[in-house]
Amino acid sequence: MDAHGALLAPFTTKKQLTGTAFVHLDGCLHANFRTQDFASALELVNRVGEVAEQMSHHPDVRLGYGTVWFTLTSHDAGGVTSRDLDLAARVQQIADTLGATTGDQQPTRYDIAIDCTDADAVRPFWRVGLGYAEVAGDDGIELVDPRGLAPKVWFQNMEIARTDRNRIHIDVYVPSDDAEDRVAAVLEAGGVVLADEHAPDWWVLADVEGNELCVCTAAF
Repeated sequence: MDAHGALLAPFTTKKQLTGTAFVHLDGCLHANFRTQDFASALELVNRVGEVAEQMSHHPDVRLGYGTVWFTLTSHDAGGVTSRDLDLAARVQQIADTLGATTGDQQPTRYDIAIDCTDADAVRPFWRVGLGYAEVAGDDGIELVDPRGLAPKVWFQNMEIARTDRNRIHIDVYVPSDDAEDRVAAVLEAGGVVLADEHAPDWWVLADVEGNELCVCTAAF
């Protein structure tokens, strides 16, 4: 793969994204913009679409009333490359020209983890019940929403079944710069830290009844 298609980690893109609406999370660059109304949001999308066609590199777009979300990634490389940084710069220029402002919503990804001793035995139940599809993932075979809307479900293998705690927990992925603030907010809301030896990659937290939440960041 040539340098133009080389994968870039968040720590290498942070400086180039400073001053823009874009945040690097989970193999993508994300930005949301606010505009005056639907027509101005649509104009932003149309202008970006023209540039994307010229660059032959296209974003995923979510359009609402006065709101536009852009997600940029290089699917052929499996993450963020310089092509995405180039497109992000052009998107930001267009947004600035049209008077669009940075939205206040940060990107977040949610996963549901199920502890089990035999993933192959329990996976069909969840696949059929949720209407999900099986895909190969970092943690073995995972279940994903075909619509791309609901959280991924993955299965965490245990040698011995746990009976002293809830065997389903939620992972929330946030941008690296936001992770410690998110953990602090959870603690202020009554949570406790169960494990932090893997921080800043992830923290294991729990509510007052022991239900667990992992606050995570992503390498790419």
